[in-house]
Amino acid sequence: MVERLDNNMTHSPATTTPSNETQSLVPPPHALVIFGASGDLTRRKLIPALYSLFLRDLLPEGAFIIGFARREKTDQSFRAELRKAMDDFALDGPVDDRRWAAFASKIYYHQSTFEDADGYRRLCKRIDELAAAGNVPPNVLFYLAAQPASVPVILDNLGECGLTRIGRTEQPWARVVVEKPFGRDLESACELNRKFRGVFDEGQIFRIDHYLGKETVQNILVLRFANAMFEPIWNKKYVDHVQISVAEKIGIEGRGRFYEQAGVIRDMLQNHMMHLLCLVAMEPPGSLDANAIRDEKVKLLKALRPLSHDCVFDEAVLGQYTAGAVDGRKIPGYLQAESVPPDSATPTFVALRAFIENWRWAGVPFYLRTGKALPARITEILIHFKRVPKVLFGAMPNVELTRNILAIRIQPDEGISWQLHVKRPGPGMHIEPTRMDFSYGETFATAPPDAYQRLLLDAARGDPTLFARSDEVEAAWEYLMPILAGCASRPERLEKYAAGTWGPDGSERLIKIDNRQWQLTRRMRS
Repeated sequence: MVERLDNNMTHSPATTTPSNETQSLVPPPHALVIFGASGDLTRRKLIPALYSLFLRDLLPEGAFIIGFARREKTDQSFRAELRKAMDDFALDGPVDDRRWAAFASKIYYHQSTFEDADGYRRLCKRIDELAAAGNVPPNVLFYLAAQPASVPVILDNLGECGLTRIGRTEQPWARVVVEKPFGRDLESACELNRKFRGVFDEGQIFRIDHYLGKETVQNILVLRFANAMFEPIWNKKYVDHVQISVAEKIGIEGRGRFYEQAGVIRDMLQNHMMHLLCLVAMEPPGSLDANAIRDEKVKLLKALRPLSHDCVFDEAVLGQYTAGAVDGRKIPGYLQAESVPPDSATPTFVALRAFIENWRWAGVPFYLRTGKALPARITEILIHFKRVPKVLFGAMPNVELTRNILAIRIQPDEGISWQLHVKRPGPGMHIEPTRMDFSYGETFATAPPDAYQRLLLDAARGDPTLFARSDEVEAAWEYLMPILAGCASRPERLEKYAAGTWGPDGSERLIKIDNRQWQLTRRMRS
């Protein structure tokens, strides 16, 4: 347990955000237009996050939300659907109907297909009318919660109706948020970037990855650069290796059509895991300015040792789950899932050994793994430090010192732990590892906020720090292209693993060949 040290020791761990600080975080009034508003993302994530912002007085007066979709609905029926979904997905406990009514009055529905140019002209008119009724500027934040195939036609129509306000920095402004995956490969990502930049400036584009909105992910920079003890040892002289694990308990859960187009490399490795790798390994930025941080992330990605097309399977292992059980619940194999071809070679697991060729990290392996239908839902970063020299305790009989490990728990049990060696009480020199542990929930007496709250707020405020820039996206794709090519050309290298296990045998071989093994600090917590 780690306690916070406050100047006034009578303060309790829980804090209340001062009203003036809250006001400084409130974005300008704006319209949030959600394309694909009938989909799961809207009811599961976006509306619950927006309602939580409303409850915390972080949604500005005059703001309103427009759901854009093809099905015929009224404002009232759309609000009723969202209210019903809130019973399952609300973030702050049971919904207060009085507060919900005040929030729902800001929600509207706009019926149109993505291809109908007249629908966008009517949208433009409605934004102007609602802004005028609220006596606010017609600022607009577009959220593309639509399928990737629909994005180009949405962009074309937004450009045609003049709503993108390209090049404008003053009010009224326009910004666009786009969900991952951003492209299917390097070529399509570059083409998509060109498409976006044809109707928006780079500063208007917010490529969202909800992992970057997680409190523990943001805290990686604070851990590294706000604590003097870590920077001197955060390098090849003291770090033996780094492990990054992103494990999911669920299978594809009825998303076979989507997953056949994505697979684990596009769905998780290219975005979530590359972001985590960057934050752990990048150089200190010159400032906390968004571009200073993103510059360092791009430098890191470009410093990754290129994967050879001929030897890609020496550094990467791909797997696909078969039938098994997780927590006693039977899970059918990937090939038995709806909309999955019986001969599919789409990977659901990947393990990768990466090297960063710069002065800080030369020779230090970074092991990354992620997969579906694994025994636990857990995301952790483990920094394994080198063993101490065997001149003192290592020279004693029956004493084998393990490595010190710094664990950053992204989910669940968000927090940080530091594995140290201590002497067990009693006669003799008996040494064993123990952990100093910091938990967000225990220290701050509250669970970390949902990632979408922070990201929606930042996009509306125009802060791009937690969003990917075009060159970052392209650099990540460039590094991973040999794995995609190998997956397509060598389907026989796809290994099978039973649901409920920790992936294919090749994943263990990949790390054991270096005399190391996969570890998790709280493997069986879920």
